[in-house]
Amino acid sequence: MGDTLLALSIPVLVFASGIYAACESWWRRRHPAPPSPYTHQAARLAEHAMLVDAERIVNGAYETLGTLYAGPTAADTPVPATAVRPGAAASQDHDRSAPAPAQRG
Repeated sequence: MGDTLLALSIPVLVFASGIYAACESWWRRRHPAPPSPYTHQAARLAEHAMLVDAERIVNGAYETLGTLYAGPTAADTPVPATAVRPGAAASQDHDRSAPAPAQRG
């Protein structure tokens, strides 16, 4: 009798676990879990951290390259090239210019 109960307990256990899984599946479909607020909070924190990193990168780049955007100062004003004048060899039209004469020396 002990062997018969042991042999029948395995199919009963499998059948009971199948019934339990079916009932749990039915219950989960009828009563879904609400969304976790921790996932939304984690997304907000990650977004905030990303914005802080981006702001730090932009500020560092502006500190490094800010002088390019500030414009010329009194010490950086270019000196006009007075020695350069258009000569007679310069073409008046928009075509290619005549080649310059070869200089020896």
